Formats: sequence, structure tokens, C-alpha cells
Amino acid sequence: MSPLASNPVAAAGDPDWVAARWALLAAWVDRQQAALAIKDAESGRYVEANAAMAALLARAMADIVGRTDVELFGADVAHVLRAADRAAVAASDVASVTEHRFDLHGQRREFAVLRLVHTAPDGRRWLASLWSDLAPQRQKDAQLRQALEQLEQQQRANALLRVELHEQHGLRDAATGLYNRAHFDDLLKREVDLSNREHREFALVSIALDPLPADVAALGAPARRALLAAIGRLLRGNTRAMDASCHLDEGRFAVLLSGVGLATAHSRMEGLRRQCATQIVMLDGRELGFTVSMGVASFPHTAHTLDELLAASHDALAEAQRRGGNHVTLASIRFERP
Repeated sequence: MSPLASNPVAAAGDPDWVAARWALLAAWVDRQQAALAIKDAESGRYVEANAAMAALLARAMADIVGRTDVELFGADVAHVLRAADRAAVAASDVASVTEHRFDLHGQRREFAVLRLVHTAPDGRRWLASLWSDLAPQRQKDAQLRQALEQLEQQQRANALLRVELHEQHGLRDAATGLYNRAHFDDLLKREVDLSNREHREFALVSIALDPLPADVAALGAPARRALLAAIGRLLRGNTRAMDASCHLDEGRFAVLLSGVGLATAHSRMEGLRRQCATQIVMLDGRELGFTVSMGVASFPHTAHTLDELLAASHDALAEAQRRGGNHVTLASIRFERP
């Protein structure tokens, strides 16, 4: 039985029905694992605390009794709590709720505290306080804000994509907003010709979505479509107008970085890899995470023909996948083909 079942209110001579009501309340509070404490309203000293309150304060229940907020929370926090207590006492039988934010055991904590004063027949007043940790609700609110912000971003991106698709009908993939394979191949051939004529370099990046976690894979096609759309948005957001990104096939992409050498391409793709690894995609209220592997090749430094360039980027991608995924590998490192 809760220690609050034998409380000072009953001991003060209240009728049996008051004691019974108090015992029922104490049992409900314990079942909810809520933190409940009772103070002498005049002295501010604790006379009771349940197990949840003791856990919150990291003290034994018996060690709380007789102490004040100054001893338990420190002078700064106690000053604020005492002001809220006085307001509750002034309100008499009307319950009041205040929110408090302070450091407790080295962590920043937020609580909502419900206070209610009970006056016993002998005139003594007892202040009951019920403490609720706001962290879970704050986390839910943050997740909801993140989901709404992502939804707004997706809506803006979709609106821009619809305009681009209308302007470039037939050149882009509807699922990702990236160039289709045929148009990308044309751009790649032009870039090779330009590089040969003007002696300038460029980079080709092969990208593959890493195997999905079992819980995400179990969601099937809707989850995969959401992830492919997210990758498309990230690729469009991380490439310049002179670059080109392509959705090759299911889970595979390619990026042409015009006028960029191997080192710069690696740096930019490493940044993109980190964005993918930290990106949260929302689907029906669930958070979906994903990672990608990348292989970077450079023309003409790691390949002298288009076929060699394609092979070099594919081999680098295979090495990144062999290393466990979520990795960017350079084609300048010579790998043995299987």
C-alpha cells in the first residue's frame, strides 16, 4: 500500500470518507507512476512523498519527510516553488497548475505541477503537489513540428517539381524529379566532349540505396517510394544548375558534377552522404531512416573514355557496398574486379 494511504489529513481528524477518498487518490497516483508529495502549507516542510517523488529527487522517501525545497532543490529553485505554493494556498480549494524548468541532477528538466490545498478541521492546511514530467510531451511536440515542417518542404518541393516537369516534359522521372536515363546519357556524352575539347575535368558519382532495415523493408512499396522521393529532393538540393542527377533504376542513381575534380567531388558527396544518414522521412506517422553508398570517378584522371568512367564509378560503388554501405569510395584507389 502507498505510504500516502495513511496520510496526515486523515490523522488530523477528518471524517472517514475523506481518508477513504485520499487513499483512493493515492492508489490511482501510484498506478499512474506520478510523483506526489504533501507539505505543511505553513512551514513548507514535506510530510509525505510517494515512490515516484522519491525517484525524482533520487532520495529515500523517509529522507524527504521533514525537509524543505531549499534542502531538496537548492535556494534558486526553492524560491520559485515557494512562490507557486503561496499562490496555491491563496487560491484555497481551487487547483492550480504551474510549469517549472530547472536543472536536476545535472539534467535540464521540465515539469507541470498541480497544487491543491486541503484545510483540516483543526485549521491546519496541507498542500498536495502532483508532478508531471513534460519531456515526453515536449518530444512528441517536437516530432510533430518536424513532421509538419517536412510535409511543408515536401509540398513546396512537389510544387517546384510539377513546374519543372511541365517545363521539361519527358526529361525527368516522376518518382524523384531527376533526369531520366536517356537524357542523362546525352548530358554525360556532351560533358565528355566538352572535357576533351577544353581540357577540363568532371566527376561521375554512382549512388545506391543501402539495404533497408527489416522494419522499414516490411512497409513495402509505400516506404520505398517515400525514400526514393527523399533522395531525389536531396540530390536536387545538393547539385548546381550545371550538374545533373539521374534516377537510373530502382534504388540506383547517378550524378554528373561538371568542372569538378576528384577531391571536390568526394567532399561534396561526403556531405550528401551525411545528410542522407541523418534525414528522417515520415510515413503515416513513422520515422524512416536510410543510408546510401557512393562511388566517385573523375574524367580524365581516373578514366580516359566514357566506358572506363562508368566502369570506374561502378567499381568504386561496389567497394563502398563491400565495406558495409553508408560510405563514399574514390575510383582513384585501384580495386581488383571480381
